[in-house]
Amino acid sequence: MTDQTALALPAHVASPVEPLPNQLLTALGQHRMATTGQLQALLRPTARRQTVNTPLNKLRRQGLVDYTVLPRSRGMRAWYLTSDGARMVKDFPALRGRPPYPITSTTAASLKTPHTLTVLRTHLAFVADARERGDEHGFLDWTPEVSHSLGDGEKVIADALLHYTLTGPGQRTKLRAFVEVDRTTMSSERLASKLIGYARLWSYEPQPAGRQRSRHPVLAGPAWLRWYPVFPRLLFVLTGGSRQVLHNRISDLHAMVDQHPLVATMARTVPLGAAVLDDIETQGPTSEVWTPLNDAQPRSWTEL
Repeated sequence: MTDQTALALPAHVASPVEPLPNQLLTALGQHRMATTGQLQALLRPTARRQTVNTPLNKLRRQGLVDYTVLPRSRGMRAWYLTSDGARMVKDFPALRGRPPYPITSTTAASLKTPHTLTVLRTHLAFVADARERGDEHGFLDWTPEVSHSLGDGEKVIADALLHYTLTGPGQRTKLRAFVEVDRTTMSSERLASKLIGYARLWSYEPQPAGRQRSRHPVLAGPAWLRWYPVFPRLLFVLTGGSRQVLHNRISDLHAMVDQHPLVATMARTVPLGAAVLDDIETQGPTSEVWTPLNDAQPRSWTEL
């Protein structure tokens, strides 16, 4: 394939110009951990599994990646960067400024596996939908563990920040979303209280402490304006329970919007929605599988 052909590929398909081993290291640096199948779906969706498996094994022999075997999976491997791999990728252009999180043992990897792989499952549903629709959403358009300060040492940490570009005839619409992936491992009340944290971030304006020396002007208004032109929408993705359990958790998210004054104020301008991961995977995230948290009529996440 020539460079000209490669440059003509849609932005949501990984370019074959960059060597696949570099893309694998970048993907693991971005997403922390991924199975062989997930890496294939991200980077080479039409290739054979061996196309991805062969360079992964070579990177392992070089000491840059390692894997843990998932329980009850017939040998399925979840790959991650070693300390040497994390040091190598920290200066990759795509990961510059992204703090490395090397996993130091298979035991540490196994503790992180369930949640990390479920967050990546959610991303893969958006990737597949974008490819089918011709939208733009690639493996670097999903940043896990995005943290923002609330002052006084407090912070909000989103499971992921999503960047997505809707494309149409002569039109491109850029969307952003904080994504919270709930595996039903915490109480429903604690899940709903995450809305308060986001409402605090939405309204948080840092107060200058005395005279500040800076070459850069301080933006007036909420702190999030430093990073986003508009506050990202908030998407809750639920899994790990029966339909009734997940429905109850969505109802509790609704109740928090209704009952908490700051959350209710945020909900007037920030789109909020919740959906079941199985529905996102089978029907696609742009299907009407999302329940708006200030309404009851299901719709696409892009129409919340």
